[in-house]
Amino acid sequence: MTEKVVLAFSGGLDTSFCLLYLKEKKFDVITATVDTGGLSKEELKYIENRSKKLGAIKHYFVDAKKEIFDEIISYIIKANALYEGVYPLMCSDRYTIAKHLIEIAAEEKASAVAHGCTGAGNDQVRIDITTMCLAPDLKIIAPIRELGIRRPQEIEYLEKKGFSVKNATKKYTINENVFGRTISGSEIDENKEPSEEVWVLTKVRKREPEYVKISFEKGVPVALDGKKMHGIEILQKLNEVAGAHGYGRGLYVEDETVGIKGFQAFEAPGLLLLIEAHRALERLVLTRHQLATKTPLESTYADMSYRGLFYEPLVRDIEAFMDSTQKVVTGETVMKLDHMSAIQVSVSSPYSLVREDVARYAQMASWKGADAEAFIKLYGLQQKIACARKKGR
Repeated sequence: MTEKVVLAFSGGLDTSFCLLYLKEKKFDVITATVDTGGLSKEELKYIENRSKKLGAIKHYFVDAKKEIFDEIISYIIKANALYEGVYPLMCSDRYTIAKHLIEIAAEEKASAVAHGCTGAGNDQVRIDITTMCLAPDLKIIAPIRELGIRRPQEIEYLEKKGFSVKNATKKYTINENVFGRTISGSEIDENKEPSEEVWVLTKVRKREPEYVKISFEKGVPVALDGKKMHGIEILQKLNEVAGAHGYGRGLYVEDETVGIKGFQAFEAPGLLLLIEAHRALERLVLTRHQLATKTPLESTYADMSYRGLFYEPLVRDIEAFMDSTQKVVTGETVMKLDHMSAIQVSVSSPYSLVREDVARYAQMASWKGADAEAFIKLYGLQQKIACARKKGR
């Protein structure tokens, strides 16, 4: 009986090569496209037709946009999670893709899952470790990694088989999802500024300032400019609105999971704006000690999510902590978009720790001056003694 394999399929160069290669190895190939955003109806139709033309026996389509927001993006926002302080974990959809590959493999009684990752990238780690954790009996096939084949060889192989390759695919590797877009290849890999054509979401289309009001409930965005919406709809709308001001693009040097450094370009206007607005609200409602304790956990959460360890028990522990802190993160943040930047202009919450009946910063307080003087004497006492000791007094 011919073995079945479920291939994560985008219709691009790498996965097109994998489909033909797996067929040559006598597998019955089932393709799966898990839509985590960024695919138009036309593109989805192209992918389905591409799968059929290349010889897959069956094609699956899964709309996972709301799922990925509820299960992953909401926690990225709660944790203000930026890998190395820069990158908004746009790669996290790989966990959702891997999960659905496993589910389809179980339904189809397939013995293996496959993907088009190389041996030098990070996605192989995320997909493989997720599969190892959730379905340890499934084989994992990664033809490009196993063969050590390069893009020009893939293109030549496909063209010899009579299948053309889109020009854009030849120049850049582009991953697009509801988070935004990541771009590598060509001049980016050479540590050069990419041409303006690279930027799509953040192509400047508006020159005048614009204000947006984002409402949160327990750390999750629930409304935009007073209109109730699911978080995925808010994110998609802000990709459009914030991106039109050129906000949300980045170029940085990234520490890869496999131990190397690489150059990366990305644009994620909606998610970056939501994180900034969320941070502003947290500063209003969380205590200094909550913020100080939460900050290193945010970094740990981002690091583990980036590095393929999404199913490590500690990640669930951190999420539980984040949920606890978010009980009071309810309110509204108004952000101003202008000239490729975004700043908080106002923030409000029923749980605000700013209390004018207690004190107004640097102006008035509900305690007496003598109370403040006594506090200062006691607060700085140990430092005073240490300084005196140093001077021999």
